[in-house]
Amino acid sequence: MADYDVPLSPAEKGRIVSDFLLHAPPGEFREVLNDVRLLLNDDAILKEHASSCFPQYAKDQLTPVRIEGSDHPCLITEFNDLGAGRFYDPRSKQSFKYDFLREEASEYEPWTPESIAEPWRASLEETLTAYVKEHNPNGVCSVFASHQNGNITLNACIEDHQFQPKNFWNGRWRSIWTVTFTPTSGTAELSGIIKVQVHYYEDGNVQLVSSKDIKKTLNISGQQETAKEIIHLIKDAENEYQEAIRDNYQTMSDTTFKALRRPLPVTRSKIEWNKIMSYRIGSELPKHNS
Repeated sequence: MADYDVPLSPAEKGRIVSDFLLHAPPGEFREVLNDVRLLLNDDAILKEHASSCFPQYAKDQLTPVRIEGSDHPCLITEFNDLGAGRFYDPRSKQSFKYDFLREEASEYEPWTPESIAEPWRASLEETLTAYVKEHNPNGVCSVFASHQNGNITLNACIEDHQFQPKNFWNGRWRSIWTVTFTPTSGTAELSGIIKVQVHYYEDGNVQLVSSKDIKKTLNISGQQETAKEIIHLIKDAENEYQEAIRDNYQTMSDTTFKALRRPLPVTRSKIEWNKIMSYRIGSELPKHNS
């Protein structure tokens, strides 16, 4: 019997479904879920072998969620994951249960931040919020902090998206910036990753998936000074990345996309548009004279 005639096990089906879901374009998770659910036709397999990818997708996408009593959404990330579907929002100092399908927060509880790292986190959050408001009007940011073995780690996350299903496209910008230091270290390394994903699906299916890893040297001084320098490095890196994407897109438009077009029609001769217009005018004249 050929390999493709061997029935797949429930675990293998779940793995395939999970792969489809984890690669769902931004803003289209539920649509992909509905499609694979229909194809699978077995909710038991979906629940047992594929539902674990729901939180992974939400964290990978830096999904924003509205928080009760806060003017700012919080991002769902690996850095604020408390386990069992609970996350925390350092800005409002609350933890909450997150519904991965409804994308809603509930069951709020007080949450206490790490006292040593919190002043550094709060300074960066304030500066990052102002930066995002200026450069990403629809963007959301969250800053998370931890303290271990004398080291402070700051994780700054930025998300911005545009979902236009009526116009057949969706897109999302994500960036994550991490630095680990001691207040007396003098310098540290700021590492970042920027990701852009756009899906266009009118009469076709085209995706742009791009990412870039970045490393910068950072001077550690006071809390506000360090926060300002981090934002300065983020701004330079993100501007450079946007310009590179723009330039590459222009190059592709002038070369790659042009090469995909047929240079001449099937007649192998150029269309003489003036003659076509004359023929059209001539064919319409009898109508006007009759």
